[in-house]
Amino acid sequence: MPFDPIAALAILLGLQAKHFLFDFVFQSDWQVRNKGRYGHPGGLVHAGLHGTGTLAVGLLAALMGVIGLGAALVLALADAIIHYHVDWSKAQISRRMKLTPDRHAFWIALGADQAAHHVTYLVLLAGLVASAA
Repeated sequence: MPFDPIAALAILLGLQAKHFLFDFVFQSDWQVRNKGRYGHPGGLVHAGLHGTGTLAVGLLAALMGVIGLGAALVLALADAIIHYHVDWSKAQISRRMKLTPDRHAFWIALGADQAAHHVTYLVLLAGLVASAA
């Protein structure tokens, strides 16, 4: 059965909303300060919250019969792992280049980080669509 395009857009909207919440509204200073230290609980908690938010979106989609429970779990795990490494990489670059908000390069790095997260959601959604075909 083909993947309903409205369902795909609803999933993408859910992922975008959870991204805003967990990357901006609910991200603590502790998480921000420690995302660049590989394996530090601050970065793991941040990525875990993203994975949990993605799981919530996936479970809603599963309850509506759009995807299976296994797909929701894979989606959440993939998002958490990818999110962790994108943030860790950005923190490494920012630290090595001594990027601060008063430098143009800081905003380029932030934009690249956010673009990578949003491309991740598109790729994950493409995987769901392809697996339904």
